[in-house]
Amino acid sequence: MKDFTPLPSFCLFAFVFFTSPFSPPVTLPAASGFVVPGYYTADDFDRVEKIDSHVHFNTDSMVFIRQAAEDHFRLLTINLDDINEPPPMEVQQEYSLREVRAFPHRIAYATTFSIRDFNEPGWQERTLAYLQHSFDSGAIAVKIYKVIGMSLKDSNGRMVMIDDPRFDPVIDFIEQHHIPVLGHLGEPRNCWQPLEKMTIRGDRNYYSHNPAYHMFLHPELPSYEAQIAARDHMLEKHPGLVFIGAHLGSLEWDTDELARRLDKFPNMAVDMAARISHLQRQASENWKKVHDFMIKYQDRLLYATDMGVDNTTDPVAFSRNAHASRLRDWHFFVTDEEMSSREFAGGFRGLHLPKEVVDKIYRENAKKCYPGLRKL
Repeated sequence: MKDFTPLPSFCLFAFVFFTSPFSPPVTLPAASGFVVPGYYTADDFDRVEKIDSHVHFNTDSMVFIRQAAEDHFRLLTINLDDINEPPPMEVQQEYSLREVRAFPHRIAYATTFSIRDFNEPGWQERTLAYLQHSFDSGAIAVKIYKVIGMSLKDSNGRMVMIDDPRFDPVIDFIEQHHIPVLGHLGEPRNCWQPLEKMTIRGDRNYYSHNPAYHMFLHPELPSYEAQIAARDHMLEKHPGLVFIGAHLGSLEWDTDELARRLDKFPNMAVDMAARISHLQRQASENWKKVHDFMIKYQDRLLYATDMGVDNTTDPVAFSRNAHASRLRDWHFFVTDEEMSSREFAGGFRGLHLPKEVVDKIYRENAKKCYPGLRKL
């Protein structure tokens, strides 16, 4: 078996179509030099152009972007705002703008908005002004972060969820500007489990070091089901919004649950950032179910890693690990090799997806969801 050792999770949008941008399926052009139908091999990793649609690059060092170029990846770096995960969004945006200026054909960025002064007068106006400045500066998407629903409280001490009416003018503004939203709302279902019952080692590691977000320790806060329900209600209120659910839409534990949301919300897609191990765990139990899900929803899935770097990151170690992790993901999607993972017990087999599906997952769907990526 090939050992699968992913990078640690760094857990910390777009064009509104008259019909859903994700259906019906279409036959997309093949990657340069290849003909579809057919299958890629492990060796094709070095020849296929790819997009990682979810990274966090908060550094002026360009070694990380150069490693992405060696691996034939273009990038979307994501800004977020959380007092528990510095630097603040304004600093992240400055990093992003410098990276985009230095590598305009390699990286794009997604802005965000802050809830630090949510309960202060004028929050909506300041938020809209910040978003407008971001769009004018070149942001191609907006990130909505898990602090909404997991830590934000109103002036009366009540938790604020993403379907709160106070967010409607902001979401309407984003939609009117034809910008897609990347939503990290809620967390993996493991977050509401004790550490010893979590199904993925990376989740145990993350929540053991981030108890503020380990909801099992905070039963007074909204449940997993409440998080998903609030996200779904927001999408019901904004049916024209192009929405990418980060981290498999926080429905990583069951492809059937995810499929139900994709069927219900035609403008919804999901990225796989930091959740590929959950697909592998399910494949270890029912390979056909996962394989068939990937085929059926091939137009709605985006490859992403959630890799994060800042000025404290060892560039040599990161580049080595990033390459190895990306290559292992490639093996999972394109080969039928027997594999194993340090994230859970038991082996699994690669999904051996057709070229056309791989091209969509690794490149074409990102361009469709985030039209700003087409310039890269």
